[in-house]
Amino acid sequence: MIGGGKDAFIGAVHRLALNMDGQIELKAGALSIDPQIAKESGEMLFLDPSRIYTDYKTMLEEEAAKPAEERLDFITIVTPNFVHFAPAMLALEKGFHVVVEKPMTFTLEEARQLQAKVEETGLTLLLTHTYTGYPMVKQARQLIKDGALGKVRKIWVEYPQGWLSKLTEREGNAQAAWRTDPKKSGKSGCMGDIGTHAANLAEYISGLKISQICADLHTLVEGRVLDDDGAVLLRFDNGAAGVLMASQVAAGEENALKIRIYGENGGLEWAQHEPNTLIVRWLDKPAEIWRAGTGYLSEAAAANCRTPAGHPEGYLEAFANLYRNFAQTLAARIDGVEPPAAALDFPGAADGVRGMLFIDKVVESSASDQKWTKFE
Repeated sequence: MIGGGKDAFIGAVHRLALNMDGQIELKAGALSIDPQIAKESGEMLFLDPSRIYTDYKTMLEEEAAKPAEERLDFITIVTPNFVHFAPAMLALEKGFHVVVEKPMTFTLEEARQLQAKVEETGLTLLLTHTYTGYPMVKQARQLIKDGALGKVRKIWVEYPQGWLSKLTEREGNAQAAWRTDPKKSGKSGCMGDIGTHAANLAEYISGLKISQICADLHTLVEGRVLDDDGAVLLRFDNGAAGVLMASQVAAGEENALKIRIYGENGGLEWAQHEPNTLIVRWLDKPAEIWRAGTGYLSEAAAANCRTPAGHPEGYLEAFANLYRNFAQTLAARIDGVEPPAAALDFPGAADGVRGMLFIDKVVESSASDQKWTKFE
């Protein structure tokens, strides 16, 4: 693991997720740019002292030189956005598969280079778009894939948060400080951080691709540099229309990600606050409530359920589903066999490129007087 020391948030989430199925063991880490924190973090995780590193370059060099039976299988990168590309590229060059936090890189050009390196090496990359790991998100995707709703016509997706309603980056909040700093986060704040999740979810469930956008970004908290709120009109490649809203100044909201998709025959609704439930509405019959863990789910959804119906599964389980699928894929490829189809269901480098393209085009569109900007 690169990053994710004791002073970080997302590293601990990754460790919980990768441990959940007993298929992955953390063996080495360059867990912080602060040497003391890196050392203490590695000790807290009971790593072999010889595999606790204070910089990722040394770790990748030394680990790549180990005998095959001791060599790491993959590297997880859980650093801020501006420290994604260099370690990911070096890991691939050293022959390691990669897991990386989103957005995949700092710039679109970096994302394209990383995708090219993945294709060149034949290695596997997992991009942790967590919400695609929820069973009922997969059920929604399957319903649309099966044509149950008919042709998709309308998509609404929203992601309101309230945690940046004040200038907390000036009050010692480390998470807020780097996410609102263009030198560390990139050219967009809110849309780069959570708008990318909303766009990815819309494309993943619908099976469609965004083809045009019309964006309006705002910086509503005085003194902040990057956007903290925005809305985007969407057009999809099948002619469907959409609306995407993301805000980090929706005071009182937590992580209220929600999506509604409507086709010719009906619609569906999923919200992260109630992730075990999928609401399906029909044009000519009563609405249905579909629940995780039940016997009527599709194979794709059932493969990602962990407990019987009525036992809540949430964010950590969805995260773990991505890691499990990734681990099963790597295990199969290491053994020289074809991975099971269900195991291949996780976001990869192509999703990372589209995420960076979304950021670029949203910023471009918001700054333009032109109504529609092509998403290409």
